[in-house]
Amino acid sequence: MNKEELLEAWKRFTEKNDFRLNPDKEHVDMILDGVLANEKEHGLKLCPCRIRDGTRERDLQLICPCNFKTHETWAEKGQCWCGLFVKR
Repeated sequence: MNKEELLEAWKRFTEKNDFRLNPDKEHVDMILDGVLANEKEHGLKLCPCRIRDGTRERDLQLICPCNFKTHETWAEKGQCWCGLFVKR
């Protein structure tokens, strides 16, 4: 998957939901680069803003998009951990 394909997948993911991609395109681009770098290095589209511990079970929890609505940042700031997705 290339950068454009991943961005389109994220856009589809936000359709008909109460969240959207962060309007800061530079921030989204930085996250795209990090996720794709993690995929190349580790074989998984891991969030670049969270530290992996190398165990498969834990790393699977860091796949982007993660279950961000369960995190404190969603309730407190209206965004996922890394700020890729924000409340509408």
